[in-house]
Amino acid sequence: MLKVKQIDKKIGYYLAGFADGEGSFMIVVRKRDDYKANWKISLCFNVSQKESYILSQFKKHLRCGTLRKRLDGVNYFEVNNFNAIWENVIPFFNEFSFLSQNKKYQFSKFKKAAKIIHQKQHLTEDGFKKIISIRNKMNRGGKRKNLK
Repeated sequence: MLKVKQIDKKIGYYLAGFADGEGSFMIVVRKRDDYKANWKISLCFNVSQKESYILSQFKKHLRCGTLRKRLDGVNYFEVNNFNAIWENVIPFFNEFSFLSQNKKYQFSKFKKAAKIIHQKQHLTEDGFKKIISIRNKMNRGGKRKNLK
């Protein structure tokens, strides 16, 4: 688990501020015939930027995630491993919170979904519906289709 109290406050708040503007918290739902419920639910946190140095600081201080470069030259840092999200990303942003109300809202919904997944409730029909309801309230204006 990430030792958040050991992170320098200046870098912690800098990264949180950067993520406030450039980061995304997502609940990804994919149709999967090889899953018992026919759906795979996963969480993802990412930040994209042309300059890779700042993104490398996310990897260094969150102690998880991957750095990639898209074909258009944009770099991105992403965490989609649930344990890393639960043990590193969520504690980090609980400590170094956001200023914008929108990002605070998105993060609160992300945490609710993470709690449902952590408790394995997403494997039940009721839990799946809760996740979908949370997801449908997040990041309005995106390209995805709302599930019911």
